[in-house]
Amino acid sequence: QSQVAESGGGLVQPGGSLRLSCAASGFPLGYYAIGWFRQAPGKEREEVACINEIGGRAVYAASVRGRFNITKDDAKNTGYLEMNSLKPEDTAVYYCAVDPPGLKCTHYGAGYRYLEVWGQGTLVTVSS
Repeated sequence: QSQVAESGGGLVQPGGSLRLSCAASGFPLGYYAIGWFRQAPGKEREEVACINEIGGRAVYAASVRGRFNITKDDAKNTGYLEMNSLKPEDTAVYYCAVDPPGLKCTHYGAGYRYLEVWGQGTLVTVSS
């Protein structure tokens, strides 16, 4: 069974840092792209960052560019989102998704079959 599980969320002060992890099981992460999404209360879910399957291309939302860094360690079957200089507006539930349709860092043909595995989410709260 293909699954991913996020961890690493929590409460952090403005200006602080957190590293989120996305542990995959049941499939080799090295074949797939990863996307990190977030959803704040009362807002739509947004794509924060993605990295393609070989780790050679990463795309960030303008609101986090220069502060967040997405990576993947295929040997550990785990993806990461390092978040620095956190702001209160970064407060949200963060979700990891492996190979969902519509990632900004990937472009597949019409016949591509997406794996699309989502985690349960981890809460990040940025507050003093």
